[in-house]
Amino acid sequence: MSALAHIGAGQGAPAGPDTAKRGSWMPYLLLLPGMLWLIVFFVVPLVQLFTVSLQSKFPGYPGYYYRDLNFKNYWSALTEFAPHFGRSLLFAGLATFFAFCLAYPLAYAMAFKAGRWRGLMMICIIAPFFTSFILRTIAWRQILADEGPVAKTLNFLHVLPGGHITETWMAVVAGLTYNFLPFMVLPIYASLERADPRIIEAGGDLYANGFTTFRTVTLPMSMPGVLAGTLLTFIPAAGDYVNAELLGSDRSTKMVGNVIESQFFKVPGGYPTAAALSFTLMALILALVFVYVRKFGTEELL
Repeated sequence: MSALAHIGAGQGAPAGPDTAKRGSWMPYLLLLPGMLWLIVFFVVPLVQLFTVSLQSKFPGYPGYYYRDLNFKNYWSALTEFAPHFGRSLLFAGLATFFAFCLAYPLAYAMAFKAGRWRGLMMICIIAPFFTSFILRTIAWRQILADEGPVAKTLNFLHVLPGGHITETWMAVVAGLTYNFLPFMVLPIYASLERADPRIIEAGGDLYANGFTTFRTVTLPMSMPGVLAGTLLTFIPAAGDYVNAELLGSDRSTKMVGNVIESQFFKVPGGYPTAAALSFTLMALILALVFVYVRKFGTEELL
């Protein structure tokens, strides 16, 4: 009996100082690999890119530059390439809007109406990811070609200005919408799938019509997915250059991503300008995301 009491007292004794100390360090040890990865492959390159954005060109030596504090690179990015920034934000905003209009009904049907066809619909959404991003965009160029079914149909209906889609802003926005549509569908579907259908049915029990139930019940419950999908679509679309390069024209549809690519790889000594453009674009996107999250944050809607 005394032995059992001794064992029970030993089990109920508080943990020693070594055990408590080891437990307090465990969360930091688990975070260490991820933090090291971010520091080496994100923070260090970001700092290096910022230092490059402040460098100056050697007069009379194209392709050479020296370390300096030349903030004129940022002024040039905001003035000389302002139309490209405007196009990037506009095209990304339009693509995000169209992706939302297409994704929400699809995600709603998958979550509540698809039944045994849900898996097949999910495969159809994810399947394009097994193909290269560039190949998908080239295929989209073939679809929108003047001899393709889309352009022919619109020309037959006399609703296509100019008679063609490729090398226009419509083709660029269509390509962005198509390529980033899964990033909008999946988060919305995940939010709707977790929603309690009894709460939606309660709206009908309280004599609300379908639109009122959607506006006051279904949409607020899916706002975390809408917020995540909007960010996952807008941010990469704003910095994209493949769609504008393959589907757009030489000048009127170029986005800031095309300018950055050109300054890095085609313009001698264009590294500082390209780095300044990259930081300016990142700052604009962060500011827009901050305003968007503060305005439409889920805490205010749920």
